[in-house]
Amino acid sequence: MTNHYKTATFAGGRFLYLVRPFIELEGTKEVISGYAYPASDADGGEHNDRHNGNYREAVQIKYDPGITSYNNLLHVFWHQIDPTDGGGQFNDRGQRYAPAVFYHNEEQKLQAGKTKRDLKNSGRFQTSIAVEILQLEHFSYASEFHQYFYKKHPFRYKLLVERSKREAALKEIWKDTEKDRELRKRLTTTQYNVTQLNKTEMPYENEYWDNEREGLYVDIVSGEPLFSTKDQYDAGCGWPSFTSPVNKNSIKEEMDVSHDMVRTEVRSREADSHLGHLFQDGPVKEGGLRYCINSAALRFIPVEKLEKEGYGEYKKFF
Repeated sequence: MTNHYKTATFAGGRFLYLVRPFIELEGTKEVISGYAYPASDADGGEHNDRHNGNYREAVQIKYDPGITSYNNLLHVFWHQIDPTDGGGQFNDRGQRYAPAVFYHNEEQKLQAGKTKRDLKNSGRFQTSIAVEILQLEHFSYASEFHQYFYKKHPFRYKLLVERSKREAALKEIWKDTEKDRELRKRLTTTQYNVTQLNKTEMPYENEYWDNEREGLYVDIVSGEPLFSTKDQYDAGCGWPSFTSPVNKNSIKEEMDVSHDMVRTEVRSREADSHLGHLFQDGPVKEGGLRYCINSAALRFIPVEKLEKEGYGEYKKFF
């Protein structure tokens, strides 16, 4: 491992949205929000006036090349934007939000150019790639209020993401079309809509809300173990409810501000399937949690079939 960090700069809509994807990449030391100016806009000044000049909202990344590479950063960048939209990004319009790769040296320029050509030749997009590759002249930091905004102001951040329509659009733009076709073929319409489109099935009109057989529930998409009937109870809500998952690491929790509510969404970690929501009104003696889960996101394996289905290690729970 080396302590010699390198720098990369990317613009792709509001800088608020680009911080988290890069900071979660192993090898990244810091991600700073700010304003990037291309060399063609250089006037010899310090560019303190953000309202004057060809600037873009951008993030500047310090990374360890011994752990990750500039190509890895480029991969993350492309998957956070609509590469065909040069007039802004999603609901954020104008030059300020136009996407660009700001290179610091010729090596970065060449690598960025190659990934852009590869994307153009991939056949994924029917229109041209609108992302500019520009030499960075100057980068000025945004205010402290904006740095790591998603951590400091999680509710406001999620609300902005929801209103931007960014997440749904990115999922559609970058989806694996072959995998998507396979899922549409393998899953029912309800199963697909729930797991892939974050929909909710009807209460009391789903398969497992009143299940009384003993067994294990696994992700309908990936088969990863999620919940057990040992932790299932009737919450009177019309969906299968659980006090806990079989393995806390098998799920992930995200803030959900859709439908004018603040809730905790539950997703499977491996397949990233939407499962349901977590509430704090469960049985007090069991910890007070209620995992309210869509039957359509689950496949049930009764105890007598666990061994045959490859889940024999879970027989001990019963």
